Amino acid sequence: MKKLFLYSLAVLTLIGCTKQTETEQKERVEQVSTTVLHPREIERVINVSTNLQGYLTLNVAPSLTGKIEHIFVEVGDKVTKGQALATMDQTQYKTTKISFANIGVEKNRVEQLLKSGSATQQQLDQLTTQYNSTKEQLDFLEINTYVKAPFEGVISAKNYEDGELYSGQPIVVLALIDKLKALVAIPETYFPLFKEGMKLTLASDIYPNQTFPAMVEVVYPTIDASSHTFQIKIVIPNSKQLLRPGMYVTTTIGLGKAKAIVVPYQSVEKLVGANDRYVFINENGYAKRVAVELGQRFDQDIEIIAPEITDGVELVTLGQHKLVDGVKLNVVE
Repeated sequence: MKKLFLYSLAVLTLIGCTKQTETEQKERVEQVSTTVLHPREIERVINVSTNLQGYLTLNVAPSLTGKIEHIFVEVGDKVTKGQALATMDQTQYKTTKISFANIGVEKNRVEQLLKSGSATQQQLDQLTTQYNSTKEQLDFLEINTYVKAPFEGVISAKNYEDGELYSGQPIVVLALIDKLKALVAIPETYFPLFKEGMKLTLASDIYPNQTFPAMVEVVYPTIDASSHTFQIKIVIPNSKQLLRPGMYVTTTIGLGKAKAIVVPYQSVEKLVGANDRYVFINENGYAKRVAVELGQRFDQDIEIIAPEITDGVELVTLGQHKLVDGVKLNVVE
């Protein structure tokens, strides 16, 4: 009986302590400082960096296996459109060329015999089909035996020497460098502001006192769900060939004036183990956690973007590190 009494007393004490802890938690008050947010006009710019690429890059890889008879170019050579790059083994091409010529002669003979009634239309049709089929095969062999440059450019790689067996790896790599391109990832927030044809300038540490004109050629229409960015394709004229594929360049893109909410950088919290950002606002005397996206940086301030962050919102700027959602606030000056 005594043991039962002691057990009941312990349970009642535990319940009383739990209620007391819950009461203390509900009555928890944190001392904070706040500031009322108002939009301000900013000059919308973003700084991005990227590596340049040849506007066109072609792996010269014929559709025939066999011995490479001769390669006419070396790495660094400039080539013109239609210039010979390599010759593959010519045996199959020459054999097919002879067959094509013989079929052509026979086809002409049957055409003459058909006029005199000594041949049938069926014979001519058969020869015509054979003639056309051999012509297609001959054209294919010619393109893949005598390999030519499809556009003007520079040889950026060579993977074989004369006499080696071609095994599928490109014989040479041809790059167009009179015009370059760059692919740049832009935060999704700025998607409405980018248009094809926008002008911008690039800078390279290799040429510290010089800038290079460029243009947005393509704004990709989809957003990457994992990075929340979209791509733009920049095209860069390079007639003097001062810039080369692989170079690192930077650009500052001006997007005009805009209204934005800008807050002290230290007022923005970062979720541990992730890149998610959030702030606390004062909502009727209680802390409310709001997920935000970061925009443009201004020294010690930064733009934040969220549907709840509007004109007149009271942002917690001091004491936010110890807050949890729903805790009561005591705002001090």
